[in-house]
Amino acid sequence: MNNLTRFNPFTDLIDPFNDDFFKGFSLRPIYRSSEEQPQIKLDVQEDDKAYVVKAEIPGVNKEDIKVSIEGNQVSMSAELKKEKEEKEDAKVIRSERYYGKAFRSFSLAESVDEAKSSAKYENGVLELTLPKKPSSSSKLLKIA
Repeated sequence: MNNLTRFNPFTDLIDPFNDDFFKGFSLRPIYRSSEEQPQIKLDVQEDDKAYVVKAEIPGVNKEDIKVSIEGNQVSMSAELKKEKEEKEDAKVIRSERYYGKAFRSFSLAESVDEAKSSAKYENGVLELTLPKKPSSSSKLLKIA
């Protein structure tokens, strides 16, 4: 299975310029709001027995991450807190804070065995091991 990526058409257009380029233009606030939204980036790998999902969720406590599995649908959410302060001597010059929630949901080709699934969070990467449910063999009905 290929890696899943989210396409953002504005990233390629705006990245080469620094923040000062848009000073005075009305496009600057739109650019800033789209970049500050947190995203959960995924890598999904598959073999015969299971799916392995690696999700980048840096700066989050593992207690703030929720993962749910329903059939072949996997959903994850994380509570994010970002704080940044710039000080000069004892006076705060600028303070930026962000509190929010990031959410990501996707479907897999086969159903997942929820009972045997496992999750591990280390160094900002959530790794899910999602075993596939044994496929039930189809039965050919005899027509009377």
